Amino acid sequence: MRIGLYPGTFDPITLGHVDIIRRASALVDRLVIGVAINRDKGPLFTLEERVAMIEEECAKLSVQTGTEIIAHPFENLLIDCARDVDAGLIIRGLRAVADFEYEFQMVGMNRVLDSSVETVFLMADAGHQAIASKLVKEIARLGGDISKFVTPPVKDALIERFI
Repeated sequence: MRIGLYPGTFDPITLGHVDIIRRASALVDRLVIGVAINRDKGPLFTLEERVAMIEEECAKLSVQTGTEIIAHPFENLLIDCARDVDAGLIIRGLRAVADFEYEFQMVGMNRVLDSSVETVFLMADAGHQAIASKLVKEIARLGGDISKFVTPPVKDALIERFI
């Protein structure tokens, strides 16, 4: 069984994330969405809320793609999380050249830590390249329309958070 790991904070999950998840599903039999517990980032949503959003969005995708998709919180090294879930593949989404420089360094470090785990980069669809969770939260906080960036349930959760 080919297992992939798509890590991130997903605070919140966006249409860009959903696009990467959908396309990554074609590469693996099981896709683990690694939900990072990153206290330094100070997430807007709790871990439980982020996992619930991912599970809601991915339930539909799992049926559509035939790929098992599960959410898995983690707070250890990414490479250790990959080992924990038996992933042989780490999937990373790229939006712009700026993303690549950081990701390139991460791949190098991960290869030193465990050369058996490969990393695959998927470019965000052109319609989703500008979407960043941080910007979506800012737009929502200021009362802007975020319907082009997130699904309706995530939009509702953001609006409720900022009311």
